[in-house]
Amino acid sequence: MNQTEFRECDDCLCFAARRAARAITQFYDREMRDSGLRCTQFTLLAFLLNAGTSSVNQAADYLGMERTTLSRNLEPLLSAGYVRVDSGEDRRVKKIAITTQGRAAARAALPLWQQAQRAMAARLPAAAARTLSLAARAA
Repeated sequence: MNQTEFRECDDCLCFAARRAARAITQFYDREMRDSGLRCTQFTLLAFLLNAGTSSVNQAADYLGMERTTLSRNLEPLLSAGYVRVDSGEDRRVKKIAITTQGRAAARAALPLWQQAQRAMAARLPAAAARTLSLAARAA
């Protein structure tokens, strides 16, 4: 079998994006460790602070994740009392809201996130940071 036909796969944009996302996530998680929140949890709390109450589907769409992944990410936040899930007017629609404890946890974690954000921005070329932001908004 001639493997040269797969050489272009070494530059797979999907793999590169996923690998970069894992590295960036691990960095933020390390920087935010003292908050007790993972960066994905903080992002969800920040989304709820900005958006207010949201349906599970709306939150999953905005965050770019599957509904089942969002549900898994919600579990520790529910257990900690940081969010609550209620039925909407249509009982099939679940609504997510941040609690007072969730607001406090997000506020306490914000300086650590800001520090991680500044540090990551300093590590990346400015064009790369802009490209990441644009790619996220375009998705």
